[in-house]
Amino acid sequence: MARKSTLKLNQIIEGDAYQIASALPSESVDTIVTSPPYYLQRNYGSNEQIGQEASPATYVERLTELFRELYRVVKPTGSAWIVIGDKYQNGELLGMPWRVALALKETGWRLRSDCIWHKPNAMPSSVKTRPTTDHEYIFFFTKSKEYFYDADAIREPHVTFSEKSKMKGGRGHFGKRGGTPEKGKNAGDNNLHDGRWDQAFHPKGRNKRTVWSISLSKFRKAHFAVFPESLVENCVQASCPPGGVVLDPFSGAATTLVVAQKLGRNYLGIDCVPEYCDLGRQRLKNSELDTQ
Repeated sequence: MARKSTLKLNQIIEGDAYQIASALPSESVDTIVTSPPYYLQRNYGSNEQIGQEASPATYVERLTELFRELYRVVKPTGSAWIVIGDKYQNGELLGMPWRVALALKETGWRLRSDCIWHKPNAMPSSVKTRPTTDHEYIFFFTKSKEYFYDADAIREPHVTFSEKSKMKGGRGHFGKRGGTPEKGKNAGDNNLHDGRWDQAFHPKGRNKRTVWSISLSKFRKAHFAVFPESLVENCVQASCPPGGVVLDPFSGAATTLVVAQKLGRNYLGIDCVPEYCDLGRQRLKNSELDTQ
């Protein structure tokens, strides 16, 4: 398949992710936000699907091949957010997220952060020989050292002076000269010791942490859990400038694309399952109508 000279945006393309990625123009996408099919998790009935390989090594190899091609497609200032879960086989955890992450590093992707998606409503488990799993990994990769990242867009509320504060004395220290409880790390900070705590905190909130506690979402027409829009919002707002391009090479129910559309970004989805492509297109159409 020959590479296209231009990129037609705001569509879902049906087919093999690698073949389609190979036809996309270089340096045309700002960020990738995706959740690849997990290893031996669900059979989508497609000959082109990823996730049903005979071995973990083959699964990692196929994902690596795809993301090597997507590295070319992403802009020099671009990035990728990959949500991926693990797999138990023969009573042993395979470590699939980190196998994939380390393989992608070998192809040139720079691993900037490993975030934990904590699921407060994770399915209960009857397992008695290990802790119940209620998290997945979110890996944040960049193409180069210099990349687009809007930290202000995803800041969190400050905790220090809230009812959630773990600081001894809590809010009673605020505004008091010499009120800082630490004698170590903040000992030389005049703003704090002169009672100007507020000047040491960003007015838009604290920097995003690496543990994201977000409940699972459901989309009844998809017949499976989809990753939450709020999770995708964090990734898109942080890594795609307004008017930029978001790509999901495993678009499924089109959650990433719907979020991109709502946030004023362009999008491109790829999926090898015709039913999901149709579902995603209808969902995008409905979402667009809802916002008009």
